[in-house]
Amino acid sequence: MNAKARVHGHFNGLKTTLLFALMWAIIMLIWWATGGSRGTLGIYIMIGLATTFVSYWFSDKLAIASMGAREVSEQEAPEIYQIVRELSAKAGKPMPRIYIAPTMSPNAFATGRNERHAAVCCTQGILQILNARELRGVLGHELMHVYNRDILTSAIASAMATVITYLGYSLLYFGGGSRDDREGGSGGLGLIGALLSMILAPIAASLIQMAISRTREYDADEDGSLLTGDPEALASALNKIAYGAQTTPMRKTAGTQSVSAMMIANPFSSVGFSRLFSTHPPTDQRIARLMQMAQEMNGGAPLGAPYSTRALR
Repeated sequence: MNAKARVHGHFNGLKTTLLFALMWAIIMLIWWATGGSRGTLGIYIMIGLATTFVSYWFSDKLAIASMGAREVSEQEAPEIYQIVRELSAKAGKPMPRIYIAPTMSPNAFATGRNERHAAVCCTQGILQILNARELRGVLGHELMHVYNRDILTSAIASAMATVITYLGYSLLYFGGGSRDDREGGSGGLGLIGALLSMILAPIAASLIQMAISRTREYDADEDGSLLTGDPEALASALNKIAYGAQTTPMRKTAGTQSVSAMMIANPFSSVGFSRLFSTHPPTDQRIARLMQMAQEMNGGAPLGAPYSTRALR
């Protein structure tokens, strides 16, 4: 089966619908548990719709600006252009714009509202540590995020997760509970509900965003490897990127945190409890799946182990 036939082959529409339904169910649950008024819920639904529209229409510009990246010409980055042009033509899809971000932490991401308004961004760090074959594997992964419409899903999921988080905080600071409840002496229950919302809402939002991102990382690994025909190259690249992110983690800012879920690997140092809320699946599991895929593509013949994943654990 060729790469072009695999586009949209993972029921992304159904997954997205179910996950978005879960997000709205959480919003309704928070509203019900804290006795929130209909007016309060209506305000946050409007904020959610507005945020979703902005994230959809300007997602590429927001992400690129957050990373301080700049668009590069073919003369400046001939190798990237050659690879992206080849893989885009192979998939029968438009070629995205190419950006480079001035950070030494190795990573890459794709963004944009659709395949005709998409951008692929590599950091300076990733260009220094990967060879041409590994870079091709990474770019294949990012292109399949574009062609599977994952970048749109991620942008909207991020906006929805933000609404859930701020809804929880607002119920704490603005009371939670209806006027009748407060006048009837049940304000204590409203406060408890608001406190729980403040704690649970950000966790719920993070878990939903994590579920969306993790599912699509596995899909993009598989589809990107079918596009390049070289899952071992992506496995090797992921090993280098994960090690580089540990030794040279990206600086946490509001901008980099908003883009982190789109990146090919977690750009921040992830240890202990924070691993539970990582938006990316464990790198060693991704590598194992890619190596199994490479073996199957090789007719079942055992493969060598040109690199170790011990540093990833």
